[in-house]
Amino acid sequence: MFSTDLPPLPTGRVWVHGALERLAQEAARSADTHLLKLDLPAFPGIDIYLKDESAHPSGSLKHRLARSLFLYALCNGRLHAGQTVVDASSGSTAISEAWFARLLGLPFIAVMPACTAPGKIRDVQALGGQCDLVDDPADVPAVAAAHAARGACFLDQFGLAERATDWRGNNNIAESILGQMAREASPEPAWIVCSAGTGGTSATIGRYLRYRRLSTRLCVAEPGGSAFVEGWRRYDRAAVASQPTLIEGIGRPRVEPGFVFEVVDQVLEVPDAASIAAAWLLEELLGRRYGGSSGTQFVACLRLAAAMQACGERGSIVSLLCDRGERYAETLFDRGWLAARGIDTAPWEARLRAVLRDGRGFDQPMP
Repeated sequence: MFSTDLPPLPTGRVWVHGALERLAQEAARSADTHLLKLDLPAFPGIDIYLKDESAHPSGSLKHRLARSLFLYALCNGRLHAGQTVVDASSGSTAISEAWFARLLGLPFIAVMPACTAPGKIRDVQALGGQCDLVDDPADVPAVAAAHAARGACFLDQFGLAERATDWRGNNNIAESILGQMAREASPEPAWIVCSAGTGGTSATIGRYLRYRRLSTRLCVAEPGGSAFVEGWRRYDRAAVASQPTLIEGIGRPRVEPGFVFEVVDQVLEVPDAASIAAAWLLEELLGRRYGGSSGTQFVACLRLAAAMQACGERGSIVSLLCDRGERYAETLFDRGWLAARGIDTAPWEARLRAVLRDGRGFDQPMP
């Protein structure tokens, strides 16, 4: 006779269920991030909205990604009780992953370039994470893989971001944006602007816009000569960056697995000096600091607004405020640090102020 007694649930599965429940509880406790509206008289009929992702508990857009990466690792049977978690990150993702690792009671190692902003390193350590600093940024993935070979769970943000995120819904960032825009004068944006770190955000937004059958266009704003810029031009996945950047988190040196060029309608290159000048300007406009990638995207928003105005188009543009600017107090917001690297933001500061004043300025050669 066959026994009708079922074997007990394995101890490991019990822990996974508990971990998934803690992540679900955290998500339920989390409010959505604010969508801020800028009133710019220079662009009548064109509304610019900025989604403040720095309001997440771990301080950046990467809070969404980190939650998704932990869920993906748990549900694929890759993450177990007591296991060390590792990832390769220049900062914001590492901070968010350290936050979730602490929530689940797991050790965390962030492998990051030694040149990462000191504020980000301190934030990872404050959350109980360990920072493995690597002199050559090109060696970061290999060092992370070495930790994984010794038994750590490699979350692999660059390899898994676009598949770990549920682009059809489940409160992804695109669904959130469109829900918050529902009562606005132009609820279906003319443009959504983001940048490309892992590529997960641009892939999610681009796919969701098609899934919803919307005419909203997607613009990726990137540092000049980044791998996304070079690759998108030819849909070339072997492309590499033609120049380095000081804007952490974006401007990747190579085409990452999560880059989906086919869902992007426009790519705009933004010089580092312009991104930094725009980050300083955002502090004036909004009363708090945001990082360099937020500046990159704000420059792109203004360029798109100027182009829309020139052709008589009206509508809305939505972009992201990606992370807290306090993390860059010793880098992008330090005039001495900028001068030591030959960055003069004054010409761009003047140009951006002119754009805000009269809507013109992008029809002139770049400084």
